[in-house]
Amino acid sequence: MRQGKVYYNNDLAGIITETADGEYLFSYDNDYIRHFPEQSITFTMPVSEKVYRSKRLFPFFEGLIPEGWLLEIATKSWKLNPNDRMGLLLACCKNCIGAVSVINKDDENNE
Repeated sequence: MRQGKVYYNNDLAGIITETADGEYLFSYDNDYIRHFPEQSITFTMPVSEKVYRSKRLFPFFEGLIPEGWLLEIATKSWKLNPNDRMGLLLACCKNCIGAVSVINKDDENNE
């Protein structure tokens, strides 16, 4: 199981998880729900206590992953398979352009 902490404007918004059976989950953090009930990370996943589930990486998170020559550099640098979408999300999206960033929970625990 791999997990990433999802931040919106430096506030912990929630956790994205890839389960052992390849399912993807996203849940908002309880403090985020309480303090920012109208500030969803994407309109397709409004702020809620609901756990969002998908057989594929959510389109919003797919959109954060680099493409083209930058994807090629990322896959070679981190020795990742370009089809490992969660691996790419966790490796490449710590400092995204825009309000959302994803921090690998394993990396954060080692710091």
